[in-house]
Amino acid sequence: MRIELTLEFDDKAMQGMDLLFHHYWILRAEQPEWYQLIREREKVLRRYINDKFGLRLIVHQHFIKLEKIPVDPERWMGIQHFQEPMDYGIFCCALSFLEGKSVDEQFLLSDMCQEIQADYPGEFKLDWTLYIHRKSLIRAVNMLIDLRIIRTIDGDIGRFDHNEEQEVLYEATIYSRYFMRSYPDDFISYQHWNELLKEEWKLNQEDERRKRVYRKLFFSPGLHRIDQQDPDFLYIRNYRNRLSEDIEKHSDYNLHVYKNTAFLSIMESKQYHQLFPNAKASSDIILQFSKYLHEHLDQFQPKENGEIVLTAGEMDEAVEELRKQFGKGWSKYYREKSNHAVGIELIAVMEDWMMAEVEEESSLIKLKPLLGVLTGTFPADFEGGKD
Repeated sequence: MRIELTLEFDDKAMQGMDLLFHHYWILRAEQPEWYQLIREREKVLRRYINDKFGLRLIVHQHFIKLEKIPVDPERWMGIQHFQEPMDYGIFCCALSFLEGKSVDEQFLLSDMCQEIQADYPGEFKLDWTLYIHRKSLIRAVNMLIDLRIIRTIDGDIGRFDHNEEQEVLYEATIYSRYFMRSYPDDFISYQHWNELLKEEWKLNQEDERRKRVYRKLFFSPGLHRIDQQDPDFLYIRNYRNRLSEDIEKHSDYNLHVYKNTAFLSIMESKQYHQLFPNAKASSDIILQFSKYLHEHLDQFQPKENGEIVLTAGEMDEAVEELRKQFGKGWSKYYREKSNHAVGIELIAVMEDWMMAEVEEESSLIKLKPLLGVLTGTFPADFEGGKD
């Protein structure tokens, strides 16, 4: 492999940084062109990412990995295929099991199940005769396979959901050694995830505010102004021109700053990007919902920080009004759902995009300023009352 080094942050460096931000790791065996591109721009990427984000770039003979640590953990940052806390518990126990395996060492599913069952920290013990426990294991193992931490030699984990005696032969890969981050202290010495984040900022005390802002902008759908003295948002306000120029120079993104929110946008997306709005039917309804709020600001008045607070009943009423106006154009999936069910799904999607938040105690729905940035409607020739 011929490596062409450069100290200039050019288009290739921009592409390399985008790949690093959107993939857990770049595997040389599977993405040789991406791997070589990043190796060629390693110096400029490492310097820029360390300066602006304070993140660790790992370049290995077999892979490249950027350790993407957020400022605050969000609900959408989890493993999307996982459905229960048990999935994460089994996944972590499997990682512990793999620590005792050498590279290319083969093992049976039954051996791993036995170790996971013994190490599982949950309140109730795992019982592989229970269908829900087997399904949880299948999700965890499939994620290990998707991440290339293990590879299947013989058998099918999918059959485990009907038969706990199903056997599969696996092999530990070189990547299993590097999935977990390294920490300055013994991992079991940490009692809460907050301690892990605090440890992260101990290493990034220089220009901490800038690194916080860059991580929020690039790792989240957007930022919201918490109050008048929100230091992160004040930083963006005070340095918006400098930030905008730097971001546009080093990426394909554009910075947008409003009174109560800030976010990045892109003109031409890549296949691996997750953007809003997308092709899902929920995006259409959310855009229509945003337009509805704009048209009824006398009824839904924003607070000082731009939030609009709704009750569950008000949300149902809004969905009913949207259904009357646009329902004929909705997908069959949403047309057949009740107003309340549609509202619940929309709220879940908006939460994932940081456009809404539900208070646990009061169940009040707090709509964030980011929701109001985009609105949408069907074409002018759409006639909602006719088939």
